[in-house]
Amino acid sequence: MIGITRRTFNTVVGAASAVSALALTVGAARSARTGPSVVVVGGGFGGASAAKYLRRFDPSLQVTLIEPNKTFYTCPFSNLVLAGLRTMDSIGHSYESLRSKHGVNVVHDTVTAVDPVAKKLTLKGGGSMTYDRLVMSPGIDFKWGAVQGYDEAASERIPHAWKAGPQTILLRKQIETMDDGGLVIIVPPENPFRCPPGPYERAGLIAHYLKTNKPRSKILILDPKEKFSKQALFMEGWKTLYPGMIEWVPLSQDGTVERVDAKAMTVETEFGTKHKAAVINVIPPQKAGAIAHAAGVVDETEWCPVHQQTFESKIHKGIHVIGDASIAGAMPKSGFSASSQGKVVAAAIVALLEGRPPASPSLSNTCYSLIGPNYGISVAAVYRLKDDEIVSVEGAGGVSPIGAPSAFRKKEAEYAEGWYQSIASDMFG
Repeated sequence: MIGITRRTFNTVVGAASAVSALALTVGAARSARTGPSVVVVGGGFGGASAAKYLRRFDPSLQVTLIEPNKTFYTCPFSNLVLAGLRTMDSIGHSYESLRSKHGVNVVHDTVTAVDPVAKKLTLKGGGSMTYDRLVMSPGIDFKWGAVQGYDEAASERIPHAWKAGPQTILLRKQIETMDDGGLVIIVPPENPFRCPPGPYERAGLIAHYLKTNKPRSKILILDPKEKFSKQALFMEGWKTLYPGMIEWVPLSQDGTVERVDAKAMTVETEFGTKHKAAVINVIPPQKAGAIAHAAGVVDETEWCPVHQQTFESKIHKGIHVIGDASIAGAMPKSGFSASSQGKVVAAAIVALLEGRPPASPSLSNTCYSLIGPNYGISVAAVYRLKDDEIVSVEGAGGVSPIGAPSAFRKKEAEYAEGWYQSIASDMFG
């Protein structure tokens, strides 16, 4: 995987940059006039990347990014906060560089309604805004009540911590204050959901904290699935670093949690088995973010179908949906995927506004997971378009090998740190 990590990472970045280089060349040739208005809703991995690269590809565009929060806390590396290995400040990023260095008009407000016919947005603050093209990167929302007893109020006692911020801090405090010998229960959701390896990375990093500070404690993962992303690698890492501390219970062994009692701190499975814990982390099933529903760009799956060459909605023309909310073929719902899609949609919009056919995109995903501070694993993939469907490029990318020595895993952990710094700088630098 060291070969894959270096060689494939460069391939991945190169593939994503191919569209960028082409669009930059086109953008540089355009005159510095007042161009069309493009509004980007949502300032996460997808939205921040789209806003920045729209301006880079065509400096004449009027690009507005609408995001309610002044600081964006990344879900990647938030599990390190739970382990006590990072602070919240270290995963927080300002939008100031997008404004001052790249000329993006950053508006800290919330979009409450979208009129796709009038091409008009309504803002919670009372204003409105029109656009020529709209990019939506709305992220995810939760299907509250899908697990009986687990609603938004219950999450104040049993946190999901699946949106980095106050919930991350709450779960961290609960882990810190639990007694040694206590049980931590993690309940992952069914597919599809944001960051497929995330719950399992979380288990390893919480285990690191418990091994160091509360060594008699254990972690129980009650999973409604039979398999999960990078499963063999995670299980190898758990066995190596935390023997006997983490137990994974799949669907076939009564792993589906159907009821939660936040007051009693218990969960009950499909066949009536009750588990009581000191800390419970329920990650509920997910759907596209609320504004995507308000804009009417979701289908019966509660996700957003798009033409995958341009990420333009199949329901409303002129609206492009990227990131976790979109149905993007073989691409996982990850931060790197969203950032890659942000660059592709920026190039596509520049082409469409110029009356040119958009290029066939190359996209990529690189995902590092840390099982311990010196134990990293990774997967990388490159994607192409085939019949308006994003598919994996056979032979491109790869996954960390099973049975690698500790020095190898340590290198992967170091690469993970480099990956994080690189992508954060690319979006917000």
